[in-house]
Amino acid sequence: QVQLTESGGTVVQAGESLRLSCTASGTRFGGKDMAWYRQAPGRQDEVVATVSHAFTRTYATFVNDRFTISRNVVGNRMFLQMFCLKVEDSHVYYCNTDLQSGDVEPFPWGQGTQITVVS
Repeated sequence: QVQLTESGGTVVQAGESLRLSCTASGTRFGGKDMAWYRQAPGRQDEVVATVSHAFTRTYATFVNDRFTISRNVVGNRMFLQMFCLKVEDSHVYYCNTDLQSGDVEPFPWGQGTQITVVS
């Protein structure tokens, strides 16, 4: 059974750092390009960062050099190191395949991990 599990979210003060983890069980990321997404209530998911199977990284404009995405070589874990968190970073964060090309199927979505940034 394929499962993605996100962890690391919590309540933090503005300016603090967090490291999110994404662990795959029942599968490995393999040759898939992966991404972190975030969602606020009533809003669509937005891509935060992507890391390709070749370890090429991209970031949303709002990241502004504050986050670093990475994945392990084994292909079952992915991370998002977040620095200088802002109140507007308060979202539920999810990991999954990079769906932006439109021709990739997602893994089953995990529960996500909630980040709340307070001022």
